[in-house]
Amino acid sequence: MNLMTVLLAAVNDSMAVGTAVEPHIEETSYFKLVFAVNSLWIIIPLILMLAFAIYFFVKKWLVVTRASQEDGNFMNNIRDFIHDGKLDSAVALCRSTNNPTARMIDKGLSRLGRPLDDIRTAIENEGNLEVARLEKGVSALATIAAVAPMMGFLGTVVGMVGAFHNMAADPNNFNIGTLSSGIYTAMITTVGGLVVGIIALVLHNILISRISNVVYMLEVRTTEFMDLLHENA
Repeated sequence: MNLMTVLLAAVNDSMAVGTAVEPHIEETSYFKLVFAVNSLWIIIPLILMLAFAIYFFVKKWLVVTRASQEDGNFMNNIRDFIHDGKLDSAVALCRSTNNPTARMIDKGLSRLGRPLDDIRTAIENEGNLEVARLEKGVSALATIAAVAPMMGFLGTVVGMVGAFHNMAADPNNFNIGTLSSGIYTAMITTVGGLVVGIIALVLHNILISRISNVVYMLEVRTTEFMDLLHENA
């Protein structure tokens, strides 16, 4: 009985000790970490880059969407005007239609009477100008996608250097809690940089895909117009 009493007492003591040393983990919100004072010099530029990326994407998306819209009967009307010899009506239709296809066909109509190769060259040059207008500034999204993660890594490295410097400057008061707090606060900049970079990369690829569709449409319309001229040659 004495042995059983000793074992029970030991078990109770161990449970009491385990309960006493159980650590209390303080919950910290993500936004509190994001806006930590020592991270703001990286977080604020990342927020500005994200805002610019979203604003530019919406603005350019509207431009590309308008450029991809065209009247399904536009080329049929151009074909009818050319067959009927109504070139003035064809030119008027092109100039009253505000899209890359109309401006490209208008350039071709202005070169009628010249060799077909010259007409094709004029149309292709106009098409290249239209594509360049659509692609203007899109590289900014690619730049943000590349720079944002690097800025995040920079903030993390600088934060960790500061944490280890404080530990080396006062080793007698070294506290693992303080060190780990400084490290995960610094690493939050990496998370922010990766989030901004990923979003910017996705937006950039979406725009490039939409612009590629417009380029394909312009190539198709160029072929249709040149075939129309060959029919009347």
